[in-house]
Amino acid sequence: MPPKFDSSSVSIIFIRTIGGEVGSVSSLAPKLGPLGLAPKKIGEQLCEATTDWEGLKVVCKLTVQNRQAVVQVVPSSSVLILKALKEPRRDRKKVKNIKHEGQIPFQDIIKIAKIMRKKSSSIDLKGVIREVLGTANSIGCQVTNID
Repeated sequence: MPPKFDSSSVSIIFIRTIGGEVGSVSSLAPKLGPLGLAPKKIGEQLCEATTDWEGLKVVCKLTVQNRQAVVQVVPSSSVLILKALKEPRRDRKKVKNIKHEGQIPFQDIIKIAKIMRKKSSSIDLKGVIREVLGTANSIGCQVTNID
């Protein structure tokens, strides 16, 4: 029989979910069951925490201690760029292979780079801006007002 789980220890779990939607309980259960958490309750917490990111796949960080979970959204640069495009929400089950054609001002790229600075392995902000510009290029959007 496996050893009992220590409820006073801090566990960190990263879950990728679609913003504003309650994820399937069956996918959360294997990760949360050993910690003694109810997957349905955590799914509702994830839905509440990701309401600003509706329709986008975001990574959420669950910090679990004493069977209490705290949800934090950890956005990636691609998700931040898609949010900056301000595209209308689409039904992801009906619309496939979306082309993200839009324009983002360079000031938004700088804001995204400042958010992503702590996650990047670049030495300075200039390198992080280049990483974000590469991500924007791969998504298919154009950057305007580059001086």
